[in-house]
Parts: sequence; C-alpha cells; structure tokens
Amino acid sequence: MELFNVYPRFNINITKAKGVFVYDDNDKKYLDLYGGHGVISIGHTHPFYIEAITKQLNSIGFYSNSINMPIQEVLAEKLAEASGYPTHQLYLVNSGAEANENALKLASFHTGKKKVIAFRGSFHGRTAATLNVTDNPKLSAPINANNFPVEFVAMNNEQELINALQKEDVCAVIIEGIQGVGGLDAPTYYFFKNIVKYCEIYNAVLIVDEIQSGFGRTGKFFAHQHAEIKADIITMAKGMGNGFPIAGLLINPKIEASFGLLGTTFGGNQLACTASIAVLDTIKSEDLMANVKKTSQFLLNELASVPQIKKIKGTGLMLGIELDFEIKEIRKQLLEKHHIFTGNSTNPNLLRILPPLCIKQEELVPFINALKIILK
Repeated sequence: MELFNVYPRFNINITKAKGVFVYDDNDKKYLDLYGGHGVISIGHTHPFYIEAITKQLNSIGFYSNSINMPIQEVLAEKLAEASGYPTHQLYLVNSGAEANENALKLASFHTGKKKVIAFRGSFHGRTAATLNVTDNPKLSAPINANNFPVEFVAMNNEQELINALQKEDVCAVIIEGIQGVGGLDAPTYYFFKNIVKYCEIYNAVLIVDEIQSGFGRTGKFFAHQHAEIKADIITMAKGMGNGFPIAGLLINPKIEASFGLLGTTFGGNQLACTASIAVLDTIKSEDLMANVKKTSQFLLNELASVPQIKKIKGTGLMLGIELDFEIKEIRKQLLEKHHIFTGNSTNPNLLRILPPLCIKQEELVPFINALKIILK
C-alpha cells in the first residue's frame, strides 16, 4: 500500500532527537529551528516528559470521557495558574483545527448568530468550519462551499472591522495571536484593544487562535497578553503536548455548557493530559519564558547588522526573517549544507524560525553564521 501523497517531504529519515537537535539514520546531526511546525516546546525527548508519560502509560493510557478524569482537573489547575485565565473553563480536544472548530460552534450557540469575521492571511485549520475562516480558497473542496458567511477584513484596519460588525449579525471575531502560515503578521496592541471593545458593543465572541503562538512561545503565555487584553475563547494546541496530540479551549464562563453540546472520543485522555502537565511543569521549573525573551533578543541583535534582511517579524521565538527575494534556495542550503531545519510560509520571502523554547544562545550561533555566509 502506498501513502496518500499530500506532503512535500525532505529526503531525510529522522530516527532520534534530543533537546534542540535531531539525528538521521546516518547519525547526522541537525539543529532543529522549526520543531515540526512549532510543536516541540520543551525540547525533544525531555527526560522529565519521557518519565511522566512512561509512568502514566504503565498505569493507564486511555479511557474516554464517560468516566471521571481527575487528571483533567489537575491540568486545568495548572493552566489556570500559567495562563492568567483562572475563571475560564477548559475543554480538551486533539488538534488545533478541532479546537477552532469547537470555538466557532460555541460562539454561534452563545449568540444565536452565524456570521464570522476573520482576517486576511489567516490560517485556522483544514476542517469544515476552520477552512471557511482560513484565507486560502485553494484548500476548500466544493463540499465546503456555501458554508456560514465569513467576512475577511484587513489586519489592523479599525474601520473595516467596524463596518463588518455594524449589521450585528456576527457571532465571532477570530484572530491569530500572530499569524503563522500567513507570514508572521500580527495585530497591533492598539488594534487588539479595539477588537475587545467592538466585540462587546456588537455582542460578538472574541476567539484568539493561539495554536502556534501560545504556551510561552512569545515570552508571554499567550501572544495576545502582550496587548494586556482578555479574550472570550482562546484556542491552543501545538506546543501544548511537546509532540503528543492534545489541544484545548479556554472558555469564558458566560458561555454555558450543557451535556452533549460538544464531544470528543480521544480528547483529554490520560496520556495527553500527562504530556501537557509535563510541559507546563517544565516551562515553570526551567523558566522557559524568560529564556525565550533572552534568546530572542540575542538573535535579533545578531541579525540586526545583516543588510539583506528587510524585516524581522513576530515576537519571542516565533520569528519570520523577511528578505527582498524568495527564501526557497536559502532554506535548502541551510538544511543540506549546514544541517539546520527552518520553516516557510505563504510569503515566499519569509524564513520562519520556531525552535524549542529551551534553546540556548550558543545553539543559535551556527544558524546566524550560516545565514550570513549564504547571504553574502
């Protein structure tokens, strides 16, 4: 049987990993500055993480949400402390798309409305509702056509936002803390504050998609917290389990739950919760958000003198290095000649950097040197 060929892949077979490095089947060492789309938060095969999952697996790996799950409550308590959202409620699922799908559904249940405002360049997933709020029609099949109404507005355009909300038929405004696939564009803090204000005026639910920008990646637990705002629903996934599939929603208590309103078979299982608890404990014990700020500033300082760099977008360790030309060949050279994984986006001139949050300054030096050599 052949695999369904939908992924363009590098011809590399990674067989082991540790910290910020991965190794292929020839034991060649690579610096991982991409972390599998920003998934690896506390580092590959972190010993505390491995120990916690092994211990849980030796006890029980899975049972469904038809029984009491005290471990979910432990995760909720730790998230309350780490996230700064102690009164929001937690709903656990398996992936970022599933989190956003449920967030949109909750907003519609709560308001009784169905129109959604999203932003140009957005990416929220590949399921039915999330495709509808993703600004890339090429990803949608004919079956996805004529879904609920969506209006895409320009990032940081206050008047367009107001115009879209004025008919008072909007159930939700969904926005990424920092756009990932779209190329690291982000709402200004001023615009974030205005979104909160206008959502309150027009009775719309504010959903902040922190799938990639959450769990400490920007130096705050969530990217929108740099703007000192609160969201009604926050979705999270990638760094939440350090590679184990887990995602979740933090939900304002004004949005009421009822039996059967949402459901998932695998969401919040024992192993998934254990993985996320280990991530949260490690972020706290190793002070990884402080490390994000320190290493990010080091990288920015080192790259400031590179004349070919047009702009550096993003915050913390969610960065995009923008050039005046396409980065495809640069990314290829970084991987093949210098053994460094990086990422791309829909912006062909943008090199995406998403390393584990534990990366040290000295571990970034090979990338800085390689980039300077290639750009000469």
